[in-house]
Amino acid sequence: MRLSVLDQSVSFAGRPQSASITETIELAQYCEGLGYHRFWVSEHHNHDTITGTAPEIVMAAIGATTDRIRIGSAGVMLPHYSALKVAEQFRVLDAIAPGRIDLGLGRAPGSDGRTAYALNPHALQGADNFPEQIQDLMAWVAGDPLPEDHTFAGIRAFPQSDTTPVTWILGTSSYGAQVAAHFGIPYCFAHFITQGEGCEQALDLYREKFQPSARHQEPVTTACVWALVADTEEEAEFQFMSRARTRLARDRGVLEQVEAPEVAAAHDYSPAEQARVQVMRKEAFVGTTENVGDRLRNLAKRLGLDELVILTWTHELSARKRSYELFAKEFEIA
Repeated sequence: MRLSVLDQSVSFAGRPQSASITETIELAQYCEGLGYHRFWVSEHHNHDTITGTAPEIVMAAIGATTDRIRIGSAGVMLPHYSALKVAEQFRVLDAIAPGRIDLGLGRAPGSDGRTAYALNPHALQGADNFPEQIQDLMAWVAGDPLPEDHTFAGIRAFPQSDTTPVTWILGTSSYGAQVAAHFGIPYCFAHFITQGEGCEQALDLYREKFQPSARHQEPVTTACVWALVADTEEEAEFQFMSRARTRLARDRGVLEQVEAPEVAAAHDYSPAEQARVQVMRKEAFVGTTENVGDRLRNLAKRLGLDELVILTWTHELSARKRSYELFAKEFEIA
């Protein structure tokens, strides 16, 4: 089974937000050396926890400083943008890293409604026209002509080349699964967002409805999970406190930078919060590779995955690197 990475350029307390971007680039280089198949970066806006606002720019930096690993967006929130402009951006990315670019597309705003409006006052209309946008985008990305009666017939996205980005749909519901199946393109379920709820149903629907395309004769299924491993259970649970604290704050509607684990652990938690942390620990893929590795294999087998994408938050880059190193050894991907 292939193993890949999603990084969100998370904002960490005590460090400038710009450091989150440089750490993402460094982590991509490190994960390429470990043997990971692809490295995806996300898009969020007006979010104090996540500073990854422009995946296409971060992808360019990664593409220019790596040689083998596939690079992708997870994803571009298409209703915010012109399909032609996105096609041009990803044609340029393919020129920087030929044959290594994934164009992951999402329909969700990746932000609150007011921010979505600031990005594009017509974003709601764009969300309603999501399939039409994808159809135009795929034609421009692949260099295929639009129909003669199309409003934009004759318009092409440059630069043209022998390779083209691979278009993906990313989602958390049956809607995205059906869109991916209709166009015959790969589909990734964001397991880490829903804690797995609806994942199996969406993947089954995608396979059931899949229509073969010129590029993909068979469905390509993957899921992105949040997972963290360390050399000991104690160390893994200690590092997990950074994420647990952030999620507790989010439950109250507060978005904040990720704290160091010792700071997060030192807070005075109410009995209800302590119980919530215990539930999070139970649900999360956290521990040693001996434990977490088997759980992930069982998940992948149950879901029938072709690939597993791992998202990890730790306050220190060194702990993140160690987690991905241990996963690479456990799954023997080098």
